[in-house]
Amino acid sequence: MMKGPGIFLAQFADDQAPFNSLADIAGHMAALGYRGVQIPTWDDRLFDLKRAADSQTYCDDIAGMLAEKGVAITELSTHLQGQLVAVHPAYDPLFDGFAAPEVRGNPAARQAWAVEQLRLAAVASRRLGLTEHASFSGALAWPYFYPWPQRSAGLVEEAFDELARRWLPILDHFDENGVNLAFEIHPGEDLHDGATFEMFLDRVHHHKRANILYDPSHFLLQCLDYGQFIDFYHERIRCFHVKDAEFRPTGRSGVYGGFQNWRDRPGRFRSLGDGQVDFSVIFSKLTQYGYSGWAVLEWECALKDSAQGAMEGAPFIARHMIQTVKKAFDDFAASGADQGLNRHLLGIM
Repeated sequence: MMKGPGIFLAQFADDQAPFNSLADIAGHMAALGYRGVQIPTWDDRLFDLKRAADSQTYCDDIAGMLAEKGVAITELSTHLQGQLVAVHPAYDPLFDGFAAPEVRGNPAARQAWAVEQLRLAAVASRRLGLTEHASFSGALAWPYFYPWPQRSAGLVEEAFDELARRWLPILDHFDENGVNLAFEIHPGEDLHDGATFEMFLDRVHHHKRANILYDPSHFLLQCLDYGQFIDFYHERIRCFHVKDAEFRPTGRSGVYGGFQNWRDRPGRFRSLGDGQVDFSVIFSKLTQYGYSGWAVLEWECALKDSAQGAMEGAPFIARHMIQTVKKAFDDFAASGADQGLNRHLLGIM
């Protein structure tokens, strides 16, 4: 059965209590009805990634403290560090802020730091008893996603060859630690839809640890069939962000958003229930295919305050979670047939 409700803490961490320590923010979220927390490993107000990789005692203390608060860790997240595994030079200044101060301004050092962060996260996840991990793939080809001017022959293939080369050793390290690495399929990443995920998967030799964090909000904004995506890739879906979105194009602006801010874009993220994502379809399909991971709220909304979004999110997820059926609905009318009767009904002598 699916687990939940969980909540991603990245958008809630703050310098003000109760959002400035893991203990306090966990207690706050537990009081709102959440049973799990996804921890951003780059935020040292909440978590010390290196210490978690080095110390089983630290991990046991974290897990024990959270259990006392009434929550578990759903997954660790390295979204920001994963982004830095592959950065196109056009984005160097913007992404430098994701890295440790000592490697900023040095792309090679920044990439090496990011890779080490992923390696630490694999070990920390194992120490915490976690089997799934959430991250981004980074992007080398993203500036060329719209082919004008025409892309040079082999450009995309070269980008994905390099992306795979960088990630294969990391995936192997996750495998050594028994942890699945789930890439959030997300615009701005080279892995942003099913086609690009398949291109990557082919190049990492269908590595069993190369998996998916499913977030339907990003698919709705791409006008992609987010229900059929589950049909295609359910065997690789290991994490689930429950996030809503809406897309209302006009004669003035559409998919690309006209460089407008989030509030004014035709496509924008919304709090759960305020957008257009059909979560009944999503929860049904994930249950149909046996997804047993966490349903984790990622709150992002251009209009609603985060406090209200968090308060409304837990009951929304709980209402949509499905207890897997234990017997067929028409068992009451079972005829008690046996092989002999079946052969008779089929006219087999």
